[in-house]
Amino acid sequence: MQGLLFVAFGGAFGAMLRFGINELCIWLLGRGFPFGTLVVNTLGSFMMGILMGLVFTGHIEAHPWRQLVGLGFLGALTTFSSFAMDNVLLLQQGDFFKAGLNIFLNLTLTILLALGGMALVRQTLGYAIQ
Repeated sequence: MQGLLFVAFGGAFGAMLRFGINELCIWLLGRGFPFGTLVVNTLGSFMMGILMGLVFTGHIEAHPWRQLVGLGFLGALTTFSSFAMDNVLLLQQGDFFKAGLNIFLNLTLTILLALGGMALVRQTLGYAIQ
């Protein structure tokens, strides 16, 4: 039951931040490209890399941080379903370039930033992460 509460609590904050980031991106950059989804996916991947780097090096315990931050907060902040729908809409509009660019950027940047987060922990704390 405690784990469920950690996930719910973290998820509430992640969902609110996701909404705020998406609205800010629309206000700043318009609706022509799904920048909000890209930003939350890349930011969330970087944060996940940091979290798991800290867990792997023993600087924080997996419980409750993985449930609170990893599953709850980051699970609500990032979402694959929004990524999928953004691309479906772009494809339906015939904007194949933007759909391809969005797929490429989301997949490439999220993987690189997850690795970057782990590398930051490794470099800062001086630990090898297996």
